[in-house]
Amino acid sequence: MAGLWKGHRTVLRKLVNVFTSFPLEGLVSPAILHRCRFCTVRKCEEKITDKQVVLGIETSCDDTGAAVVSSDGQVLGQALASQQDLHLRHGGIIPTLARQLHEDNIQQVVDTALAEARISPQDLTAVAATVKPGMALPLSVGVQYGKDLALAHNKPFIPVHHMEAHALTARMLYKIDFPFLVLLVSGGHCLVVLARALHQWSIIGSTLDDAPGEALDKGARRLKLRNLPECAGMSGGRAVEHLAKSGDPLAFTFPSPMLQHADCSFSFAGLKQCLFKIAESLEGEHGVVGGQVVPQVNDVCASFQHAITGHLLRRTHKAMVYVSVRDLLPPHAQTLVVSGGVACNQYIRGALQRLCDTAGYQLIVPPPHLCTDNGIMIAWNGMERWLAQIGVLYNSEEIEAVRFEPRAPMGEDLSEDVRTLRIKAPKAIKF
Repeated sequence: MAGLWKGHRTVLRKLVNVFTSFPLEGLVSPAILHRCRFCTVRKCEEKITDKQVVLGIETSCDDTGAAVVSSDGQVLGQALASQQDLHLRHGGIIPTLARQLHEDNIQQVVDTALAEARISPQDLTAVAATVKPGMALPLSVGVQYGKDLALAHNKPFIPVHHMEAHALTARMLYKIDFPFLVLLVSGGHCLVVLARALHQWSIIGSTLDDAPGEALDKGARRLKLRNLPECAGMSGGRAVEHLAKSGDPLAFTFPSPMLQHADCSFSFAGLKQCLFKIAESLEGEHGVVGGQVVPQVNDVCASFQHAITGHLLRRTHKAMVYVSVRDLLPPHAQTLVVSGGVACNQYIRGALQRLCDTAGYQLIVPPPHLCTDNGIMIAWNGMERWLAQIGVLYNSEEIEAVRFEPRAPMGEDLSEDVRTLRIKAPKAIKF
């Protein structure tokens, strides 16, 4: 349907421009004015009710996701097409292939989500789509499809920041008032952020190189974990966690990155390189060649996971101290929300729980299926923006002007202020 719309858009716009050249106030109802995005007389005058529903579309990486969410947080319909198995066979995500798969799957994914919700596109209140950040080619698919769908059915369009959506998913499930602290950990990002309001974010620390999920995936690839039958269909991070359960986390020594740094930045490249050296040494010691896996792979995975977890805890704990010094959170309501694909790791979750118990924080982590990329988080972020009327686009020219942004900061950067305080590293948390 969106494809048919493209061919008639120019003709229809000319007709609409004729009608919208006349003053319409007083001639048509506010609800009709709201539904006609080409009219610039006013924006939303329609009463927002509990029946509002938003479609969310996610294509920032290798998952094609769509979901319909209501204003009370109910997931009415959802669908997800994962590309994981194909990319695992290629040893990583190939952007051109990911784009093609998004293009092949997006119509079916959206249709399934709408069918499950038992609504048509015309019943939607608005359409939301991830526009930033992410991989350029995959992003382009969801952005264009979402814009075309919104324009074809005269619906508002809501551009969504991928990491903001991750951070706010927990608010769909739990009562979490602003402000609160957020740790976002995934294959492409690692941020500790202060959520001040729906559209106000402050970055306390971010990774200087690799993200934790990237380090886990590349580590798994170097260890050739995919060659183990029990790990054949798993992502790298999941395979490491699986094998680590029967390994010794103290069997191999890894460095503790950035202990002398005054800020709350993260760095995982050194841990990854240390793993590579351990793997090379063990392969030489045991004569491991080709696709064979080193004998102590469980211990290596456990030690690697432990090192990454320790680094996350130390930097997050330091961010908590900074928040306390600057009095950025109310002492009686300190919450840490953790999301992103790496938040699915139960070992890391358990360690963060111990940190929060020690620091007096409430830890909130969405269930695993909402930590990884999905359409639900985009729909919910769109719904929150719709209810607050923040970043909602009604005008066709505004919608058509939206472009995807592979790189996009989340908010103001407080790193320099953190450095000026020269906060000492807090006492280590045992986990």
